[in-house]
Amino acid sequence: MLLRDLSWLVALADHQHVTDTAAILRTSQPTLSRALARVETELGTRVFERAPDGVHLTPNGRIVVAAARDLTARYEQLLADLRSLLDPDTGVVRLAFLDSMATSLVPRLLRSFHEHAPRMRILLRQEPAHEIVQDLRTGAADLAITSPRPPGDFGWHPLQEERLVLVVPPSHRLRDREEVDLQELADEELVTTPVGFGYRALVDTLLRDAGVSPAVSFESQDLATIEGLVAAGLGVAIVPEPFAGQSGTVGVRIAAQAARRTIGLTWRTDHAPAAPATRFRDFVMTPALR
Repeated sequence: MLLRDLSWLVALADHQHVTDTAAILRTSQPTLSRALARVETELGTRVFERAPDGVHLTPNGRIVVAAARDLTARYEQLLADLRSLLDPDTGVVRLAFLDSMATSLVPRLLRSFHEHAPRMRILLRQEPAHEIVQDLRTGAADLAITSPRPPGDFGWHPLQEERLVLVVPPSHRLRDREEVDLQELADEELVTTPVGFGYRALVDTLLRDAGVSPAVSFESQDLATIEGLVAAGLGVAIVPEPFAGQSGTVGVRIAAQAARRTIGLTWRTDHAPAAPATRFRDFVMTPALR
């Protein structure tokens, strides 16, 4: 059954005359009659009784037309809702981002974009990188701020690069060092993110390249929590430089050139983003925000 047939059914119930209704709908009388017959055949009941003065609803027809009004009204509401959501001036963008960006980059970008497009809404999802990629693939997120660049059909625009540093408790033997080689961490206990997190893979690669594998004392999804655990004397950690010292830790520069991570905006490239997401993406990619 076509939705168009239901809307024609409602119009016929309102005007009660096939020829007049066909003219209002800008279709032919035979086309309208065939649509009515198609509906009645599919439903297994007569919707209208034909009479010399036009057509009249049968008892079953009243039930059918009431449902048709509801269905067509819901469809019109769906179209209206989608127009609102997809409007580049008033629509919605679903943005996923790393937990570690929650108090720095993301608020700055959102503040600037809100000044640029105050009537648009941004729905936020704060989660680890592997969940971000899944949300992009399923469409639960339109855009994401993450690290590293996801493999596959994803666009990528670098937003900032962060130096990674070693954080140690204030009484640690390395607290007064300006720089440390990762080989010196062989006998340390490490506080880090769980296996499966993109940040854990980055840290593990740095340590593996240095030829060391420290014992892991604690794991946390949150880098701020990791820094706090180090401040409490529960190990050492490799974190982005902005996290060093937040709870009393001491940050020490890492000698390895690879001790950096790039944060970027990413999106699927297998289809064009909706207009609101495109507007947000283009705004974030403007040179003034770099």
